[in-house]
Amino acid sequence: MHEWGDPAAPVVVCVHGVTGHGERFKRLAEERWASRFRIVAPDLRGHGRSEHEAPWTIATHAADLIETVDALGIEQADWVGHSFGGRLVLELAAREPQRIRRAVLLDPAIQLLPHVAAVAADLERREPVYDSADAYVDAREDGSSRHLVLDDADLHCDVLPDGRLRRRTYQAAVISIYGELASDPPPPETLCVPALLIHAPAYGLVRDEQLDAYAGRAEILAAPGKHMVMWDAFDEVADAVERFLLEDPSAER
Repeated sequence: MHEWGDPAAPVVVCVHGVTGHGERFKRLAEERWASRFRIVAPDLRGHGRSEHEAPWTIATHAADLIETVDALGIEQADWVGHSFGGRLVLELAAREPQRIRRAVLLDPAIQLLPHVAAVAADLERREPVYDSADAYVDAREDGSSRHLVLDDADLHCDVLPDGRLRRRTYQAAVISIYGELASDPPPPETLCVPALLIHAPAYGLVRDEQLDAYAGRAEILAAPGKHMVMWDAFDEVADAVERFLLEDPSAER
């Protein structure tokens, strides 16, 4: 669990994507949001420093999140989800709507096409071990700034005895998640809380038909850069999310 800000401030729960970790939100929290909010960002099961026992279903990850916020005494919060984290926020909005005041979806993996999920899962069959931090950067294909990925390597990798780096992910869990992401998401009409969806057209993860489906349910913004919108469009995302979270949640959208 990673936390920033005043414990008495309004709570924002941030949920990372597959192969990620809670400290992906570190810069947003420390430089922008923690001055106004209490930021809570767990490592999902099989990621970061969390345990990795099976099962690794969407239902299990959603239950983990509720168990975690319950342990922190959080009954209701604003939720921010990136990629797989966005899908989990949609799942929570359908299953536990009373737990969510507002939902922010950062380039959400709403549903992967089966062949895309298969390719991603197949790539994760190898152990995530890198000869160096530079090799960790080179292995990423999302076009993010090199210095940000180098920082991420420092946060998200263990140094092995031979000096190589290993990403803190349990590969069976990662592969399972990609399979889960090909399953049907909750119907858009289950998103009944104020919502903001920020997508990266240059990356194309959020498809046109998905944007159309959520057009009446969420405020939709396009961001420059690729999938890691909180890195590639830092100021735009920080400003848009902060503005959205400070709005009156009862205001009509």
